[in-house]
Amino acid sequence: MTPPQRKRRRPKPELAPPPSMPPTPENGGEDGDTRNPERLYVISGADGARAELDLVTLIVARAAPPPSVTPEQAALLRLCLAPLSVAELSAYLNLPFSAMTALITELITAELVQARAPIVRQALPDRSLLEAVMHGLQKL
Repeated sequence: MTPPQRKRRRPKPELAPPPSMPPTPENGGEDGDTRNPERLYVISGADGARAELDLVTLIVARAAPPPSVTPEQAALLRLCLAPLSVAELSAYLNLPFSAMTALITELITAELVQARAPIVRQALPDRSLLEAVMHGLQKL
């Protein structure tokens, strides 16, 4: 699935603070962010309970986004029509992993998404199997 293409919005030059002002959180300095005024605790909810998710855990939507979900959750549900990892979702939505786990936890408790462990393949084949194949080929 191709990620949605978004154009970055840049602040207009006439709205940017003058260079003589010291950087403060209010005008987009060190701790502030003029691109996203919402703080992470607003996005991530209040209770703090989190599902045990890994960066490679696959998330799949079970239903279309209902009108009661937040915009971030609706975007996450639209992206998860096909299985996507938490790392991919974090990159597509431009949210940190901690905020993604909080959003996904809320969707899991509402039964709107399903978390799946990735398929783990054995790193190396069994040595005895390889030896049996090799001896079988030598006897031919």
